[in-house]
Amino acid sequence: MPMCGRYRLTSRERYLAEHFGLEEDELIEWSPRYNIAPTQQVLVVRQDRLKPIRTLSLMRWGLIPYWSQDASIGNRTINAMSETASEKPAFREAMRKRRCLVPADGFFEWKKLGSKRKQPYNIGMLDDSLFAFAGLWDSWRSTAGETIESCSILTTDANVLTRDIHDRMPAILKPEDYDLWLDTGVTDPERVQGLLRPFDPRLMKMYPLSSAVSNVNNDNPQCIQEAPPDDEAAPMLF
Repeated sequence: MPMCGRYRLTSRERYLAEHFGLEEDELIEWSPRYNIAPTQQVLVVRQDRLKPIRTLSLMRWGLIPYWSQDASIGNRTINAMSETASEKPAFREAMRKRRCLVPADGFFEWKKLGSKRKQPYNIGMLDDSLFAFAGLWDSWRSTAGETIESCSILTTDANVLTRDIHDRMPAILKPEDYDLWLDTGVTDPERVQGLLRPFDPRLMKMYPLSSAVSNVNNDNPQCIQEAPPDDEAAPMLF
């Protein structure tokens, strides 16, 4: 299971607008999602290249570089390591020209319990508030003329809250860093590299979940309800 490979976005449009400074006419109807998985459609915030506004878009999770021969590469590019993204062919141009925010209010990770069992955990802010992963996006056109916009979530070293579960965590940006990350005029990755660091664990919390979230077909409030540790811990079903 990669990091980050599953997350949630349960906030309504009005909270997205408030948090990300979106105009009313830039909003997209969004129903709460409790178990978002790779290859699904996700919300992405970008900076408009011609106007000083942020826009909201739906994209496929799993970045397909514009030069790719087929879309299958997206199954392997749901994450990008922040330390090497500016060097990797799949991500380097996006790091320069196509950075984005991926809104979330929690993400999931599974802790190994022996050789076959894993305990899922929800990880997010202390108050369950909105936040944003640092993301990259691209636009790909198939030989049949289909255009797919897709994205990837950047990862960094785990902080002290999460490192017992995984050595990586998604790169979460501070709201005051959104402008710099989205700035289309900043094309030198070195200028934004410092934003991609482990998030302050004092502002976060983590709690155990039942095995409901382990099944990608489950997408309901039960997925994020706290459960006793090791409650129904089971093999991942994806």
